[in-house]
Amino acid sequence: MAKIRSLLFCTLLLFTFNTHAARLAIVIDDVGYRVNEDNKLLQLPVAVSIAILPNSPHGRKIAEKAHQQGREILIHLPMAPLSQQPLEKNTLHPAMSREEIARIIQDAIQKVPYAVGMNNHMGSAMTSNLKGMEKVMQVLSQSRLYFLDSVTIGNAQVTKAAMGTSVPVLRRNVFLDNIQTEAETRHQLSRAIALARRQGSAVAIGHPHPTTLRALQQALAGLPHDIELVTPGMLLNDTQTVRNGIRPHKEAKPVPETQWESLKRVKKILSDNALFHTLNRYMQKLWGNQTGTQNQGACDNF
Repeated sequence: MAKIRSLLFCTLLLFTFNTHAARLAIVIDDVGYRVNEDNKLLQLPVAVSIAILPNSPHGRKIAEKAHQQGREILIHLPMAPLSQQPLEKNTLHPAMSREEIARIIQDAIQKVPYAVGMNNHMGSAMTSNLKGMEKVMQVLSQSRLYFLDSVTIGNAQVTKAAMGTSVPVLRRNVFLDNIQTEAETRHQLSRAIALARRQGSAVAIGHPHPTTLRALQQALAGLPHDIELVTPGMLLNDTQTVRNGIRPHKEAKPVPETQWESLKRVKKILSDNALFHTLNRYMQKLWGNQTGTQNQGACDNF
């Protein structure tokens, strides 16, 4: 009887835990120029997605490698900034015709195979222009790509421009490495985790800087159990998620477990969760009073 109650109690805890698990998506931009850093990037967990500059010299090769891993790929499309600075080839401008924008986007799709989404490289001038972004969304609606707004300007018109189209839109919440130090990346990752816990999910964007990659390699190995690392596509509604014929990432088939092995795993996952400890103490007191036993938690007998 005690084991049955333990099973029911811990199943309830697992359900509660999964219901409140927060999801975090991480995208690394500017991929395709630095081979060494890009290869190190591919050593991060497969749920970390990459955004490839379409005219970069190594973008296609990195896309092939990432696809073989089952990693989600985005096109990091150059868009015009408000500031004067060197621009990538085929940078989108608000004054471009729909036909010119379509040509550039189709060229980018050809150069970045297996992409399921797109986000903007720079783009404060382009993304803040409603008419310009409406043309982008009209083209994307025929390309089966979602759009991740990097939010390089506060009054971005991306979400408004996508209304009336079939293009799913996500927004970046945190930049991981505006300051290129490991400490700053860890700090911003902590902010992203806190946001995910508060609102259910969060999107963080970083770049293939050595400091960023080192910080993520260390931090993601110890990601809290209540945080699920996901791809951006997994944050979209199931009816909106676009996979272009591929899965966002490959998952190994689980090894069958016995019932009690499963419960032990549940206990391990929940062991650092405050809700688990609160309920466990309550059930310990309740069941102890009923059975005459003391100092044994509801999940302590397995």
